[in-house]
Amino acid sequence: MQRVLFVCTANSARSQMAEALLRHLASDRFEVFSAGTEPSVIDPRTLKALQDYGLATTGLASKSIGSLADQHFDFVISLCDKAHMECRHWPGRGVVMAWDFPDPKISSDPKAFARTLEDIGERIRLFVRVNSKDVKSELKSIQPVDFFKSLADDTRLLSLLLIEQEGELCVCELMAALELPQPRISRHLGQLRKVGLLLDRRQGQWVFYRIHPLLNDWMRDILRTTLEHSTPLLELPRARLSAMPGRPSPQGSICDQEPVHDL
Repeated sequence: MQRVLFVCTANSARSQMAEALLRHLASDRFEVFSAGTEPSVIDPRTLKALQDYGLATTGLASKSIGSLADQHFDFVISLCDKAHMECRHWPGRGVVMAWDFPDPKISSDPKAFARTLEDIGERIRLFVRVNSKDVKSELKSIQPVDFFKSLADDTRLLSLLLIEQEGELCVCELMAALELPQPRISRHLGQLRKVGLLLDRRQGQWVFYRIHPLLNDWMRDILRTTLEHSTPLLELPRARLSAMPGRPSPQGSICDQEPVHDL
């Protein structure tokens, strides 16, 4: 059984949600823990959101990351940037991943906790699917030379940066943002998927892409740093994407244009 640790600063909201969700969905395959770099009492709104979704809250407790420092985990997953910096140097760690979700505690949205729970739930379901035997058998280690070759093409680099920024994009969104034809976009996305940088999912006739959740930590850091320093490069593609009519939604709506198909 694989061991998973979720970490955020206070261990009062996001990491507690992730722990409860993964335990609910796959307790037979994962031993799940959560902790905080500066733990505080679990926010009552966290418990209410979990209970509203029918998730068990028994056993949830805020704890310090220091109390688990001598333990090995197959996955250490941070849910905020501050926690990610500490997780990178976790002793005896396996795969370190960063899932940066906004803190619902500082949001003015009355549904912030419910929305955060839904967003984390989507990522947890993907995590479970990716780590199933069928999918893991298809994963391969990405060599540094293949990673940097993938970034050497303008279309591939811009696609990766836009997907990193948006979280998930479909082919037609990248067509609009980059003003390129579908065959060219699909060809480059197919190459990125083959290397292992992207993971795709089909929803009806549409294909959505996201950064592979098991991408090596240092590779993800390079993408994030590049995104941070690429504002001029991405200004026009972002504007086109924002102005795109009838943008698809991961929840089900589709583009106002002819279907596109991944090649």
